[in-house]
Amino acid sequence: MIITVTMNPAIDKTVEIDTLKPGGLNRIRKVEYDAGGKGINVSKTIHELGGESIATGFLGGNAGRTIENVLDARKIRHDFIWVDGETRTNTKVFEENGAVTELNEPGPAISEDQMQEFMKKLEGYAGEDTLIVLSGSIPGGVGKDIYARIIRMAHEKGSQVLMDADGEVFRLSLEAGPDMIKPNRVELEEYAGIDYRASGKELLEMTRKLMEKGIHTAAVSMGKSGAMFVKGGYEAVCPALSVKAHSTVGAGDAMVAALAYAWDQKLGDEETVRLCMAASAGAVTTVGTKPPAKELVEELKTQVKIESAR
Repeated sequence: MIITVTMNPAIDKTVEIDTLKPGGLNRIRKVEYDAGGKGINVSKTIHELGGESIATGFLGGNAGRTIENVLDARKIRHDFIWVDGETRTNTKVFEENGAVTELNEPGPAISEDQMQEFMKKLEGYAGEDTLIVLSGSIPGGVGKDIYARIIRMAHEKGSQVLMDADGEVFRLSLEAGPDMIKPNRVELEEYAGIDYRASGKELLEMTRKLMEKGIHTAAVSMGKSGAMFVKGGYEAVCPALSVKAHSTVGAGDAMVAALAYAWDQKLGDEETVRLCMAASAGAVTTVGTKPPAKELVEELKTQVKIESAR
């Protein structure tokens, strides 16, 4: 069973314009709305791949009801805690030249009582055959150690955890020893305290050191340079696939979804890597945070090139 946690969901509003004019009138050519937040995006992609998950976290207000309705329409199981206030709306502005400007709202603050209620709910799902996916930002009122707390609870119950976070949340979570991680190169560089673009060899060494914390699988997304995978003695690098890109928004979430789906289906190392690369590449061809179609992912899997990372 896969449980995706989205502490700070959002309605994703995607607008397309010719060129952004700060301080001036901007006419929108096209607008799209979808249920979003990183964990929800993961659940959407898992569903598209043919898997199942339960999406949980916090929802509030009319925007929260909209997200619930979208998940119901997609037949994605969910079990959220309802809170006062309005679930946020995140606006992504796409220009014709490919530039993206993101305007993210803060979302409602979460009380300690609500957090305790959520922890009890999550504990009820935890078990030996459960993977808990932690991804995305932390809402107001919640400590940055929350993912670390969840990881420790999950391990006590025998669950595994896949974590995708950044900054202080990422650092604190690593100390709790998640089972799988999906950082990007910038997050690794920030964690290592370097202020330059690390080489592939340096990224590999950083990832190897992280494995000493009990992590058994790491997928490092490197943008146009592709991705790196480390799983025990298996180490591989894959060049980015050549696709007609619409936006890189959601590509990382698709890779997280592929990792979770591969765990659930008990796929081998190479098949996992191919699925991760194909799902991520497929996601950049879609509008907004819509998941890639399974047919496209299957087609792209045949184009993945796997090279040794050593």
